[in-house]
Amino acid sequence: MTAPTTTTAVRKGRRWIERWDPEDEAFWAATGERIARRNLLCSVFCEHIGFSVWTLWSVMVLFMGPEYGVDPAGKFALIAVATLVGSVVRVPYTFAVARFGGRNWTVFSALLLLLPAGAAFAVMEPGTSYTTFLAVSALTGVGGGNFASSMTNINSFFPLRRKGWALGLNAGGGNIGVPVVQVAGLLVIAAAGADRPRILLGIYIPLILAAALCAALFMDNLAPVRNDTGAAREAVRDRHTWIMSALYIGTFGSFIGYSFAFGLVLQTQFGRTPLQAASLTFAGPLLGSLARPAGGALADRYGGARVTLCNFVAMALATGVVVLASLIESLSLFLTGFGALFLLTGVGNGSTYTMIPGIFRAKALAKGMTGEAAAAYGRRLSGASMGLIGAVGALGGLVINLAFRQSFQTSGTGTSAYVAFLVCYAACSALTWAVYLRRSGAPAVPAEKEPMEAEKEPMEKEAGLRYARM
Repeated sequence: MTAPTTTTAVRKGRRWIERWDPEDEAFWAATGERIARRNLLCSVFCEHIGFSVWTLWSVMVLFMGPEYGVDPAGKFALIAVATLVGSVVRVPYTFAVARFGGRNWTVFSALLLLLPAGAAFAVMEPGTSYTTFLAVSALTGVGGGNFASSMTNINSFFPLRRKGWALGLNAGGGNIGVPVVQVAGLLVIAAAGADRPRILLGIYIPLILAAALCAALFMDNLAPVRNDTGAAREAVRDRHTWIMSALYIGTFGSFIGYSFAFGLVLQTQFGRTPLQAASLTFAGPLLGSLARPAGGALADRYGGARVTLCNFVAMALATGVVVLASLIESLSLFLTGFGALFLLTGVGNGSTYTMIPGIFRAKALAKGMTGEAAAAYGRRLSGASMGLIGAVGALGGLVINLAFRQSFQTSGTGTSAYVAFLVCYAACSALTWAVYLRRSGAPAVPAEKEPMEAEKEPMEKEAGLRYARM
């Protein structure tokens, strides 16, 4: 069969790819893979800068000494409001890709990052009101939205068999924006002191412009991608959307919550100076970011549910180490436990997000669909659900920061918050097993249909069911 051709049409001065079929192996080998990889690389860069801006206040609070008049509870509130806004805007950002085009929206959303960066540059000095700091911190939430649009866009470019790798790399490269901005903050504090936050902001403004230029020059819009309100309504009604949202709270919510709060926790609980805290803060998010593609790859190989379950059990054990370290006030043990937690959040981010397309593909097979019909159903539902899952999952970061704020306000330590996190990971472990590993709970093809499906569609069955049942 002749591979479909990729044509580029000009619409309002912008490039659009009119035909896209990544599941067709001939098309993928001829032209699709090259185009998809190019878009992926640009997407990683733009999302990377978005994450850096979103987590900017995890660094800014380290610059805020006594002269700013903001106590630890107030600082936790600053980073919490950034987390909240970044979570909420993920929903409209998801639908913006189909409405405006992935390339067009990436350019716009990158340029929009100039607003929070420029506002922070203007107000970051002693004497600024706390209300102003809260408003500027809220603006950085637009960087959190970039994740949802980027993941939705890249999900459309790659075939199901490559989504784990592609989504893991896209998200992991973006997540690295967190430790990178924290390393940059460390270098500024070390070189210029803790009273020069504007230097860091001045570094990121040209990087934002570079990201927008990269998207404009090298990315494409996919014309076949359309917003499907019916799919969105169906995804909202589907229990798996909300189950995966809960699991994503446990993985990504933990990653972003800890990334925002870790430096402030070190200052508040262990008395670290801004330079000491900054020298330790970046390592955890870096581990988590690098581990995310590995989580996607492991899910591709062993099954998303299996990897996710093992990961949540390990997260609970690592949190137990953190609880012990907090009780005996051991910084070295605390750093060991949190290092493991960050690493595991990355693995879990990759494995949970990789499960989504497979779950909905398995549902299509269970409905008796085959071939392109099953693939199309899986793409519709997974694309519609990803933005909602990403938004709800990111709210876990808000919960973590509020838990830290309450714990330090009432007891002066984070111990009670760590215990609550341990209980959460235990609940996520039980949920993963009950829904996706226990045979009666998996969204799989009914038993009486499996032999026929194995004969007719062995590749489909393996591609879809391994995420939901293995």
